Amino acid sequence: MKLRKDLKYGIKQTDKELLLNWYKLMRLGRTIDDRAPNYLKQSIGWSYHAPYAGHDGIQLAIGQVFEKQKDHLYPYYRDMLTVISAGMTAEEIILNGISKATDPSSGGRHMSNHFAKPEWNIHNVSSCTGNHAQHAVGTARAMKYYKGGGVVISSQGESSVSEGYVYEAINGSSSEQLPVIFVFQDNGYGISVPKKEQTANRKVADNFSGFKNLRIFYCNGKDVFDSMNVMYEAKQWVLENQKPAIVHANCVRIHSHSNSDRHELYRDQAELTYVAEYDPLAKYRRMLLRYERATEEELTAIDEEVKAIVKEAHKRALVAPDPDPKSIFDFVTPEPYVSTTYPTGLHSYNGTPLKLVEALNQTLRAEFRRNPDTFLWGQDVANKDKGGVFNVTKNMQKEFGRERVFNAPIAEDYIVGTANGMSRYSDTIRVVIEGAEFADYFWPAMEQLVDTSHDYWRSNGKFSPNITIRLASGGYIGGGLYHSQNIEGALITLPGIRIVYPSFADDAAGLLRTAIRSRGITLFLEPKALYNDPKAATPVPDDFEVPFGVARIRRPGTDLTVLTYGNTTHLCLDAAQQLEQQYQVSAEVIDLRSLMPLDYNTILQSVKKTGKVVIVHEDKVIGGVGGEIAAFIIENAFEYLDAPIMRVGSTFTPVGFNPILEKAILPDTEKIFNKMLELWKY
Repeated sequence: MKLRKDLKYGIKQTDKELLLNWYKLMRLGRTIDDRAPNYLKQSIGWSYHAPYAGHDGIQLAIGQVFEKQKDHLYPYYRDMLTVISAGMTAEEIILNGISKATDPSSGGRHMSNHFAKPEWNIHNVSSCTGNHAQHAVGTARAMKYYKGGGVVISSQGESSVSEGYVYEAINGSSSEQLPVIFVFQDNGYGISVPKKEQTANRKVADNFSGFKNLRIFYCNGKDVFDSMNVMYEAKQWVLENQKPAIVHANCVRIHSHSNSDRHELYRDQAELTYVAEYDPLAKYRRMLLRYERATEEELTAIDEEVKAIVKEAHKRALVAPDPDPKSIFDFVTPEPYVSTTYPTGLHSYNGTPLKLVEALNQTLRAEFRRNPDTFLWGQDVANKDKGGVFNVTKNMQKEFGRERVFNAPIAEDYIVGTANGMSRYSDTIRVVIEGAEFADYFWPAMEQLVDTSHDYWRSNGKFSPNITIRLASGGYIGGGLYHSQNIEGALITLPGIRIVYPSFADDAAGLLRTAIRSRGITLFLEPKALYNDPKAATPVPDDFEVPFGVARIRRPGTDLTVLTYGNTTHLCLDAAQQLEQQYQVSAEVIDLRSLMPLDYNTILQSVKKTGKVVIVHEDKVIGGVGGEIAAFIIENAFEYLDAPIMRVGSTFTPVGFNPILEKAILPDTEKIFNKMLELWKY
């Protein structure tokens, strides 16, 4: 019963103290695991519990090889013993289970059985099974860049490997050669779906056998010693080779998938008897007695000690404070960077006008020089003299090197997911990503964006993903489907994300600078039709900054208010000029610039002054941002209105490729002018 002696990073002996400590950890985990359902029965909490019994060997091993504050661990919802083995206490586990305010994982904000301790690099992950594999890869990228000397461990069930983003994570880590260990805890089921209906290979790790730079290890996840040896061997190999590994651990699931599942409906009694006989804890106890490494009295004493520990932890957890309902608005979005030089971002300057694309490029360069912990990647952003489809990042790699500016695979969720993971390594890191070559292609990344949007809130303020997502948006280029759509109407529904959409070069530069310097996520939508349009060119100070949530009055007026942003800002300005020339009507055109947060004060002040409002955006009227703005005005300034709020936007159709179709679909100066005139005559 000896562990191998040749492991550089392994345990060198099987002394009695160590073996008994392992038993204590296993007994502690199992006691809580067995007790968890009672909390739900007593209406105390723990309404979601996924028993780990049958995974004991591999989970003990993961926790033992993990070095807190050096390695990084991404556990999944069944990893109770993993985090106990890594050092979390019984009280911390119960606090999480019954969702108390002092729960170290999330303060009661996240689902029970989702364990974390960010202070130790045990990361808070979402319920989207397997998606944290991409976060692990991003953290491993930072680990390698900063020479952190540790490994990143991503733990998950074998069925989650069917998710496409897991394949992308493993593909990306093998391509980039990153120090990450993917542990597959294979218990044969994805809830009630047997493994044979998930994959053709008996061992799911074999699906990756052809990946270069990747080594696959296999172990009996029910056996403590085999699991321990293989985990240490895998860690040694990853550290020495700086390449990824998979550890495939064969386990059994003794109980149902969770407390909402009834496994007797799809597992016969013979199978249930079989898995119970392979109980890893019972096996380990028998081995300690059989090989005379412990006496019955010693193990019984540990059992009693564990009962006392859990009993005391239970008492303390029950009297711990519950979350305060008023706290729901805490940690939705981090406080942004605040400029002292340009507090409003409403300044205008003389000088040589810069095109919008030039302003973006110069701002990126300046911020990369200012903060050496700034990184950029995306599709086609770093090829020789080219910088993306529209050359926004031209020559960035030439100046800042391949380790800070690099191309990503054509996998949008991988781009966003690894940005999340890399930003977890240090709060000083700022990640700028080109989330897709065109905003329309961003949809595969939505799962990662949704997850990232609530990381700050879900972790109770312990982790902020500091990411700026750049997307070339909108039409007027004859691009058609997947090259001319707007997506802000859908994305503005996600709490935790800032959304900005500039119309001029100075605002583009100032908002980008603020986005990069701020903590949190900013979706930076760039009107690609204006990249090189002289109408959008302005002088831009080298250090210009624009705050979030401050609109800009581009044309003062007294008779009606026009609220707009992006491409349609210029159309509205043209229409307003025509209206004044032909009918002597003074229209105030407000460039919102920032959609989330919105400048409600400027909107209200203008509405109170003019009494008439038309909202114009390129996105579809149905489901567009304008609907929310209209609702806000109705609720807060109804008594000041002299006419119905009117809107102009795209038709409720996709955007056609033929220029004739595009013109019929998108707003133009004529459509806006006619609506403004209709409103004035009301």
